[in-house]
Formats: sequence, C-alpha cells, structure tokens
Amino acid sequence: MNEPIIQIHNVHKRFHTLRGTVHALNDISLDVMPGEVVVIVGPSGSGKSTMLRCINRLETIDGGSIVVDNIPLTNARNINKVRTEVGMVFQSFNLFPDRTALGNVVLAQRVVRKRRRSDAATKAQNLLAKVGIPEKADAYPAQLSGGQQQRVAIARALAMDPKIMLFDEPTSALDPEMIKEVLDVMLDLAKEGMTMVVVSHEMGFARAAADRAVFMDEGRIVEEDIPDVLFSNPSHDRTKLFLSKIL
Repeated sequence: MNEPIIQIHNVHKRFHTLRGTVHALNDISLDVMPGEVVVIVGPSGSGKSTMLRCINRLETIDGGSIVVDNIPLTNARNINKVRTEVGMVFQSFNLFPDRTALGNVVLAQRVVRKRRRSDAATKAQNLLAKVGIPEKADAYPAQLSGGQQQRVAIARALAMDPKIMLFDEPTSALDPEMIKEVLDVMLDLAKEGMTMVVVSHEMGFARAAADRAVFMDEGRIVEEDIPDVLFSNPSHDRTKLFLSKIL
C-alpha cells in the first residue's frame, strides 16, 4: 500500500495582529498520495496559501502535525532536507534580476545540491527547453514576459529534482494571454506523475489535471471531491455560493 507523501493532521495556525488573533488554519487534515494532483480553491483569506507555506515550513504550525516524505516537520532538525524535496512556485516570480534565466536555474543547484557548474548548466538548459523557452537562456528577468518569468521559476524549482511541487496561485499575476503557457507546463508535469498541490482558480486546469479539488473557507476544509463533482454539484451551500461567483 502506498502511504501519503504529505500528511496534514489536525493542524492549527494562528497569526497575532494588532487587531487580534487570526485562526488561519483551523483543524485542517489532508493527505496527498504520491503522484496525486490536488487543487485548492477558496476565497481570499481562507488559509490556502498558509497551508502551502506550512508544508515546506515557511510557516510553523501551532498544533497538529505535518509529515512530508516521512519527515515530521515539527522540530525537524534538517528542514533544508525537506525543502530540497519540495519545490515551490509563488505568484510573484522571485527571480534574481541580476542573473540570466540560465543563471537563475543554475544557482540553487550549485548552492544546495552542490552540483558542478557544467552539470548544473546542462540541467538548466534542458529544463528551460522543457518549459518551452530554451532561446531565453541568456535573457534577464526584465527582458522576459510575466509568463516566461514564471516558467523560469518553475524550471528553477524542478532543477532541485523535487518529489513534490507546490504552486501558490502561479497565474494570478499574469496577463490572460500568458496564463495558458504556464498552465500547459503544469499540465505536462501532472501527466508525468509529479505530486502537486496547487492553489488556483483556474477551473479548466483543475478539471484537466487534478485528481481532487478541495474547497477551503475561514481556515477550514469545507468539502473535497473529484473536480467535476465539486465544481458541478457541490454539496455544501458555502461552496455553491463561492462557485456561483467564479464559474
């Protein structure tokens, strides 16, 4: 029997602000199997991005447990070991502006994976080809469109040979005509069997690529199902209300 590669059990996360305490994650439980694609939808402030950030310990949790690839994140001694197995792509591209597309993909390989420069450069070239922009290897971020920058960011994450990819609204900062080129790369990854957790409102991608869709609201998982069922025939009134506004 396969075990979940991500196990989130009864997780709580609170943020303390001047206005009081925000219960960002309220008793969240979710298992993700190897090779599964899970798309998370929900209104702004529902805890979607916070959950992703907890999976690779960019945020610590206040209760419950998260286990990633058999490594418990609570009190994990070598958190970098987890992060090398978990690639993350943000809505802002976070590329180094003074490095070329190739240089951005090479850097983490050299620093974290300790690869030789020639090996890292070869892998970077192959990954830029994989995401459809081999001709942009020598271009700097400022010379690239938003869609091209996001594809460099995906290539950079893939260069670490992660077992899991997390995507936090990867197309929300893009012009409409650039969204498809990024979603096509993600769809290819899903077809190749990459384990993916994706925060997105791109319902076409969810229907085409996701094994499961999860709806969150106010820090809780309200319901989950296969995408066609969740989007076409949700059982919870809150899900129905949300989907009526975006579909």
